Amino acid sequence: MKLEIAVVSAAGAGTAAAEGAHRIELCSSLELGGITPSQGLMEASMEHADGRLEIHPLIRSRPGDFQYSASDVDTMVHEIRHLLAQGAHGVVVGALTPSGDVDVHAIQRLVDSAKEANSETELTFHRAIDQSRDPLESLERLLELGFTRVLTSGHAATAGAGLSTLTAMAARAGNALQIMAGGGLTLDDIPAMHRAGLSAVHLSAKKTVSTLGEGSISLGTQDGSDPTAYTVTDREVVRAAKAMVNALNLAMPK
Repeated sequence: MKLEIAVVSAAGAGTAAAEGAHRIELCSSLELGGITPSQGLMEASMEHADGRLEIHPLIRSRPGDFQYSASDVDTMVHEIRHLLAQGAHGVVVGALTPSGDVDVHAIQRLVDSAKEANSETELTFHRAIDQSRDPLESLERLLELGFTRVLTSGHAATAGAGLSTLTAMAARAGNALQIMAGGGLTLDDIPAMHRAGLSAVHLSAKKTVSTLGEGSISLGTQDGSDPTAYTVTDREVVRAAKAMVNALNLAMPK
């Protein structure tokens, strides 16, 4: 089993690398579910990671649903080309039809652009699968499209709650496609994911920091939230997750 960390900064990439994560999903605006990182963030993250792990940027041109217009897909094609040219090891994509099936036409365009940029590119289908009509049927389409792995909570609110579906997906995928558990995943969930035969676990491993002090002037956020708050990668969570994955792999290799 491998460990993947979702990060939103070059510092986060460096932290994940230093603590032994196998790869990162690089994105911006994790609070919106993640969108495509900038080319500058990609370059800085590569420098901080210094070749110690794989970097897989999320390709998602906007927040919201996964039903994309032709213009959205065009944007993501360009994002794929630029980020792979910078040295990304793979890309993380996903698209659905209004009926909740994998949007094969849109996904094929994204897959083709990735493979044209680098034939060795790894392809991850993200948690759009958890909003699909039928995750096992969607998995069949991803097998046909040549995906490397799929990130999923097992069609549930959290990976822990979706364990039975995750187990069924891993059994169906076999060695043809990797099933990576993610979405509300906790450290306590990792042993069960390992026993289920999943290839990897995915954590945001984030904590919120704030510089808002007593007497600070609010900048007028409408929802009353802290205007100085932002998320960073929690080194201790990454370290604990890696130690747990290592122990499980030694006890029962996967």
